[in-house]
Amino acid sequence: MRSLFVSKFRYYIVFSSVCFGFCSLGGRLIWLQVVESERFTSVAKVARKNFVSVKARRGDIVDSKGNLLATTRSVVEVGLDPQSLVEDDRLKWKTLADYLGIQVKEIEVAAAKKTRSLGMESEGIRDIRWVKLKEEVDEGTYRKIQELRIKGVYGNFKHSRLYPNRNLASHILGFVNKEDVAAMGVERFADYYLKGQDGWRESEKDGRRREMPQHRSLEVGANDGLNVELSLDRRIQDIVEEELLYVVEEFEPLSASIIVSDPKSGYILALANAPDFDPNEFNTAELAHQRNRALSDLYEPGSTFKIVAVGGAMNEGLVTEHNIIDCTQSTIRRGNRNLRLPSDHHPLGKISVSKVVQKSSNRGAARLGILLGTTRLYEYCLAFGFGQKTNFGIGGERKGILHAPERWDGLTITRLPIGHAVSVTPMQVHAAMSAVANEGVLMKPQFISRVFDNTGKTIVPFDPKPVRKVISSSVSRKLSQMLVSVVSNEGTARRAVIEGFSVAGKTGTTQKIIEGKYSNRHHVASFVGYFPANDPRVVITVVVDEPKMKKGFLGYGGVVAAPSFQRVGEGIISYWGLKPESKDNEVASRTRFKAQAL
Repeated sequence: MRSLFVSKFRYYIVFSSVCFGFCSLGGRLIWLQVVESERFTSVAKVARKNFVSVKARRGDIVDSKGNLLATTRSVVEVGLDPQSLVEDDRLKWKTLADYLGIQVKEIEVAAAKKTRSLGMESEGIRDIRWVKLKEEVDEGTYRKIQELRIKGVYGNFKHSRLYPNRNLASHILGFVNKEDVAAMGVERFADYYLKGQDGWRESEKDGRRREMPQHRSLEVGANDGLNVELSLDRRIQDIVEEELLYVVEEFEPLSASIIVSDPKSGYILALANAPDFDPNEFNTAELAHQRNRALSDLYEPGSTFKIVAVGGAMNEGLVTEHNIIDCTQSTIRRGNRNLRLPSDHHPLGKISVSKVVQKSSNRGAARLGILLGTTRLYEYCLAFGFGQKTNFGIGGERKGILHAPERWDGLTITRLPIGHAVSVTPMQVHAAMSAVANEGVLMKPQFISRVFDNTGKTIVPFDPKPVRKVISSSVSRKLSQMLVSVVSNEGTARRAVIEGFSVAGKTGTTQKIIEGKYSNRHHVASFVGYFPANDPRVVITVVVDEPKMKKGFLGYGGVVAAPSFQRVGEGIISYWGLKPESKDNEVASRTRFKAQAL
């Protein structure tokens, strides 16, 4: 037998190759398991670990009767994994696009996004495993999508805020934006109670990125948010918003606001502005429409401000409702100066303080302001809540403009009592008139009555909050009687009369300052009043900015705003089922007014 010949050269080649292979494998293992151990361990953990935030459900917002104003629904964010798609499913993309309400082209673009660059600092690319197709899809639609069985298309469940009544009370409710941040209104003010506490869980996922519940290691449940009950009444809010629609159609104003509240508690029953917006589509609404004009827009209040000078002078005992005020003189001597008094629309002669209110005399109010004096007039302005925020709680509120006495010029003492040289918000005027209706006590306006849990138990009550006593109870009652005479055939607000009820109120018509001077064509018309005057149940404020009138007519508060007060008031009376006041009360009221006129 012959011995087998083995080439030494081939032998060393094979031996070297095997050794090199084992050395390379060993080196690679050392590199992976020793040198880069920490980095690859973290990558492996990320690939298998599934850390999921469990979102808490945001609490509901309801009105005083329990009607739903804002709630949270479960929706699905649908997307696809470009790496998992298969060509055979392309035929189903048209159906998928129809379910999602998008174009097939959008799915094609998403499917093509397979990789992305890691940026300048880190070279290389990374596979894209998720591309969003539709942010919010209802659960029923998502079940249809699942039935298509398109590999790589799946969804993530999440919560979405819903406002079922769309524009209703939008400036009170506010909204939660796409980043789940409460942006304004009740949503922002009560966010601490509404948002709840998110939970989380840690588990593992398989190679197809599906969670393996059996491997959950840690899990902390979410605590859902509490619910908020507002003082708003949806039916009254409806009445107010329907009236605003009429005002906008009839007068085409720049804006309009209506506020309704209970004067004794300060609870807001309705608040609306025009223009408004839909909180469900806040991102498409103009920013100007999202502004709560009842809190942010400033205007000179005009005659509605006269309650300050009249109430202050009577509260100081300087005059009674029967005292005579000379409205014939155009000037008055104060110290060593002659002050020019504002004019009245019609000569009024010498009239009682009660008639000053009834006829809305500018000269009469100016004389009462001078009688009070600079310091006391300013202090009563502050006491009624002007020049400061009402602390309503919703962002965007302004404190208005009320200059300190040291900044007054020679005419301020005669112009401030008639609502000039001061800028206010509709809410400030509303709160001031509510103080007159509430025995002289200024209340903090509030829109939340309580915070409660899912069992209905009250967690945090929001009780009525008195701010201060502005005028005495007796003075407030006498001032109410004067304001009732305003809403009569002899007064300036006869269009605010509500049959069967005694109404107390005051009109306001202010010329706007255009290019540095008062304009004869641009007005703010307002009316603020309450009823029944002897036991007020509701205060209503109407402010209309620049109503467009027919040729030859001016946008007076008694013409534009007072009828809106009447219609809103009649709607509330019908809704509440209020019975008309007795004839005896009406006769007694007329007798008092005749005595005041003598």
